[in-house]
Amino acid sequence: MDPHVKHHCGIFGIYGHPDAARLTSLGLHALQHRGEESSGIGTGDNKHVHVHTGMGHVADVFMEPEVLDRLPGHLAIGHNRYSTTGSDTLSNSQPFLAECRDGYIAVAHNGNLTNTSQLRSQMQEDGAIFQTTTDSELILHLIARSKEEHIVDRVIDALQYIQGAYCFALCTEDKLLAVRDPHGFRPLCLGQLGDSWIIASESCALDIISARYIRDIEPGELVVIDANGLRTFSPFEVQRHAFCIFEYIYFSRPDSIIFGDTVDKTRRKLGKQLAIEHPADADIVIPVPDSSNTAAMGYADQSGIKLEIGLIRNHYVGRTFITPSQDTRTTMVRLKYNPVRGVLKGKRVVVVEDSIVRGTTLRYLVRMLREAGAHKVHIRVSCPPIISPCYYGIDFQTENELIANEKNIAQIREHLGVDSLSYLSLSGMLSVAPNTTNQYCTACFTRNYPIPIETEVNKLILER
Repeated sequence: MDPHVKHHCGIFGIYGHPDAARLTSLGLHALQHRGEESSGIGTGDNKHVHVHTGMGHVADVFMEPEVLDRLPGHLAIGHNRYSTTGSDTLSNSQPFLAECRDGYIAVAHNGNLTNTSQLRSQMQEDGAIFQTTTDSELILHLIARSKEEHIVDRVIDALQYIQGAYCFALCTEDKLLAVRDPHGFRPLCLGQLGDSWIIASESCALDIISARYIRDIEPGELVVIDANGLRTFSPFEVQRHAFCIFEYIYFSRPDSIIFGDTVDKTRRKLGKQLAIEHPADADIVIPVPDSSNTAAMGYADQSGIKLEIGLIRNHYVGRTFITPSQDTRTTMVRLKYNPVRGVLKGKRVVVVEDSIVRGTTLRYLVRMLREAGAHKVHIRVSCPPIISPCYYGIDFQTENELIANEKNIAQIREHLGVDSLSYLSLSGMLSVAPNTTNQYCTACFTRNYPIPIETEVNKLILER
């Protein structure tokens, strides 16, 4: 089965709450969509840093109450992981913990570094021993090697050596630190619950604990929270912003605020613009659930075509059901989706999809819709064709994974077996995105990379 695009990771942090570990576990539940391979929490109690990680969902890793009991402290960081770099093994589960010369520090990372191979090789030549296969471990080595006296200065010093997309949450025995890369690829926000401060990848993680959204952490901003309160630093030169547009298209939850605006509103605008650019002679509009739901609402609203639920998604199919066998792929799709025959029979159907990466699942879905009686099937995609790999944290990292890199739109239409296929234009997508057009990374659509990639690009992917 062709799973959809793997997400980035999700990070969460809290300072100044006696039940920090439990609130962090709740925040990670809200961020489960950003990573399902492993989960972990690290806490500080002014004397020690405690870490627990495990494979699987948050509910699997922190199912037993005594696990959270073993994570005392008033500050915590948490992480949900998808392996965009590094294998999906327990040793790569975060937060990572290291002992430096004046205490312990734990780190959780969302994103991809783009100079991983160079840094790792240099450190290994100097005698460094790596415990994991991820790029995230590099920041711990750099902090430990820094000659600066204080931890905040050592973190700033370490950040000068790394390039790429990152949001880091770090905790010591008594401090919570959060930093966002100067281009701002990944979202990171700041919230407050009473006297407690919270950082999270998305604002939905604030909502689950009834915290208040304050603002986004700015690109290039380092936030330090300790007994002296909250302080911010700007240790980088100002860079052109490169917010990941895919966060609006697919990754983030529709109820979140990211990059200063709501995801739901933007997805509806994408759907409306898609209907303006590519109308269809049809009876009903249906989404491919769940990430396309709000774009389909926008398409239906703009076109005046009735919105229906034509596909039901089974939310209880885990990754254990994903197998590479050609013989079982159709069965796997049927485990995840089922058509509503009474809605589809005899209808001309517009299927709104957020993106097409490999096209495998969508091809089987089209076949299912026709078997369920759909008279015509028109595919409308709420972003442009994905033609280029992402090296900033999205799991489509080779060109041969991308159907639009190998085929033109007419060939993709024939491959999918649909009556028509249309994508939202790049200009149309950017015209409805919040802020201005020069603030987004569109490399996967344009091959225009905001940050140079290592020459031997495959070295970036240490293990798949």
